[in-house]
Amino acid sequence: QVQLVESGGGLVQAGDSLRLSCAASGRTRSTYAMGWFRQAPGKEREFVASISRDGGITYYVDSVKGRFTISRDNVKNTVDLRMNSLKPEDTAVYYCAAGTTAQAMSIMKGLMGYWGQGTQVTVSS
Repeated sequence: QVQLVESGGGLVQAGDSLRLSCAASGRTRSTYAMGWFRQAPGKEREFVASISRDGGITYYVDSVKGRFTISRDNVKNTVDLRMNSLKPEDTAVYYCAAGTTAQAMSIMKGLMGYWGQGTQVTVSS
């Protein structure tokens, strides 16, 4: 069992930056790959970024490549998403999740069913 708590969302202007953080508790300690997903109003939840258990492999959806960076600290049991050059289309509720591998998570597979409550990111134009 894993508990995930996201934080760091907010209202920003286009071009600004935000750092989201996910604190994990329970059966963690690099047991799982971790990822970030987002869901905009009226749309399905989509993959944003994932990171392997040791942090050495990362995947990103094309729309955020070069702007977002995922990282993890297996000592602190945290997973961060640094978001730069934010765009209005990045507006969504962002969720942290645990999975089997970073690659599987990138195609919405291998998800363990552990999700946080989400954190709202709103980017104004």
